Amino acid sequence: MKKTFYYTPVGVCAQQFEITTEDGVIRNVVVYGGCQGNSQGVASLLVGMPIEEAIRRLRGIDCHGKGTSCPDQLSYALERAL
Repeated sequence: MKKTFYYTPVGVCAQQFEITTEDGVIRNVVVYGGCQGNSQGVASLLVGMPIEEAIRRLRGIDCHGKGTSCPDQLSYALERAL
């Protein structure tokens, strides 16, 4: 079943993630705010990837010693989709 949800990240430049999943696979990711080029690149790479694999790859990535990053926050957003 296809579902779309929104997640507000914490501690990063991005303001919101819009994520569409279907049967455990990422179908679309839109990042509002943040570094546009990087966000579009990460979002494009995630399309077609199983949610659990994306979480494993993104979790723990740090941005400038913040303790989190947009990819890390995406992992928490995707965790909600499971």
